[in-house]
Amino acid sequence: MSTLDLGIIGNSTIAGLIDAQARYQWLCLPRLDGDPIFDSLLGGKGSFGVWMEDLKSREQSYEPNTAILRTKLISEDGSALEIIDFAPHFEKRGRTFRPTSFVRQFKVISGAPRIRIDISPQADWGENPPTPIRGVNHISYRHDNLGFRITTNAPVSYLLSETSFIIDRDISFICGPDETVAENIDHLAADWYERTKTYWQGWVRSLAIPPDWQEAVIRAAITLKLCVYEETGGVVAALTTSVPEHQGSMRNWDYRYCWIRDAYFSVTALNRLASMGTLEHYMRYVRNIVAMSKGGHIQPLFGIGLEAELSEEIVESLPGYRGYGPVRKGNQAAEHIQHDVYGQVVLAITQAFFDERLLTKPGIAEFEQLEPVGERAYAMHDTPDAGIWEFRTIAHVHTSSAIMCWAACDRLSKIAKHLGLEDRALYWAERAQIIHKTVLDNAFNIDMNAFTASYNGDTLDASVLLMAEIGFLPASDPRYVGTVEAVDRDLREGNHIYRYKTEDDFGRPETAFTACTFWHIDALYRIGRTDEAKDMFTSILNQRNHLGLLSEDVDPKTDELWGNFPQTYSMVGIINSANLMSRRWTDII
Repeated sequence: MSTLDLGIIGNSTIAGLIDAQARYQWLCLPRLDGDPIFDSLLGGKGSFGVWMEDLKSREQSYEPNTAILRTKLISEDGSALEIIDFAPHFEKRGRTFRPTSFVRQFKVISGAPRIRIDISPQADWGENPPTPIRGVNHISYRHDNLGFRITTNAPVSYLLSETSFIIDRDISFICGPDETVAENIDHLAADWYERTKTYWQGWVRSLAIPPDWQEAVIRAAITLKLCVYEETGGVVAALTTSVPEHQGSMRNWDYRYCWIRDAYFSVTALNRLASMGTLEHYMRYVRNIVAMSKGGHIQPLFGIGLEAELSEEIVESLPGYRGYGPVRKGNQAAEHIQHDVYGQVVLAITQAFFDERLLTKPGIAEFEQLEPVGERAYAMHDTPDAGIWEFRTIAHVHTSSAIMCWAACDRLSKIAKHLGLEDRALYWAERAQIIHKTVLDNAFNIDMNAFTASYNGDTLDASVLLMAEIGFLPASDPRYVGTVEAVDRDLREGNHIYRYKTEDDFGRPETAFTACTFWHIDALYRIGRTDEAKDMFTSILNQRNHLGLLSEDVDPKTDELWGNFPQTYSMVGIINSANLMSRRWTDII
């Protein structure tokens, strides 16, 4: 049975998900949003699996401060094998080397392990398995647009026939495009391993992490980095599609795209750790989106190559995660109207105008390019939309969308002031003030003593907790405190927070949304319930899988992870909460 006890390897071009027995369950080519060649996560036949005779135990961990995964398999007789998985990522000849390739190294630790290796890549979402073509030291798999090759010093005959054999020496696999690998396989794999290890450890070393919860923050940061498609700067919301929010929910979505909202959270979290490169990449990506919009509607998500057309289709050839279909590719949410996007566009790149560390610092021209986004935010702030949760048949004036429209105008005012454009600063400050008053007049329910999900409503939505984080209201404001208390009372189950508990297009949610739990932790801390916030944070960290990763949702009754994986929203929460609640370095040294 599939679970989300998975590790991730990647290089910001491709990413693979590997289970605790060293089996690839998911990997797409040639990009993060490509067709899966390994698809067993969704019930397909595609995998790169390892079977050990008389397997007794297994261990799995990351090489410290890297995206290099180690899996140790131990048999009953004490024979042990370690499998090292990674995707090359390092500087080479003055350029970043991040090919559509991954490496597997099999190292004998003790004894004479007897193993079987199953390599079964797929094409066309499992409809057409490619035919293997044998070479002297490689196997090629070709089908239409798929050209995939595994080059190895393992016995090719054993691989093709899936024959069990004793592994009495180290072997390596270079997996990627159907191209000749001229170098010695072991030497090349070892060289790429050392360079990739150096890259990741150097990247982590450059981060400004808090002293508390360091391991959790580092793993979250690396995971977010793996969700960035560096070629364009787009950030996927997750690496998977169609892992349901709970069994039989039909809430099976394709998250391998760049949501402006999710990317804003990811970029902001990495900014807090001083990872400025992600901001620079994403700023270029967003500027293209703004230019494409020409001051009009901006859709909530795009492909990582700026594709605007993301038609949603049902994949009939795959049964789905644990058989819970449907499997979807594409996402109809690209057609939605979501007004929060305008605030998230501006918020994501505001820091770039102020930060002197950037190699390319935006100025007046970039500010003027952003102003039409603010105009759109002002025009749309009090009109109905699908909201942050992308309701498919429900439209309201959502409070979370309105406060993000306010944020667009507020930050434009701050940027203009920083650039010395006093008249534009005043202009945008006045618009922000108008939106601010409109929200206070229409979104606060006196009887509930809380801000509601939508204007003049009577239901709660955890997204309004973001008010304090973006500066709409100070955390000390009684109306905000009342909202936190209402969410704590009505949307909390144990140490988990639901987005909302009202019926939507698919019924009532049955799992808690992990990002909302982190928002609530931060809100509790800000209003002075600090011990409770830290206890809740410790609890949610314990929900991570064995490698420190989180998905989109948690079942409060079973503590099982559900939803697409890894969810950037959730990993962002680890970074933000740790930064907020950690001691400072000056407090302990």
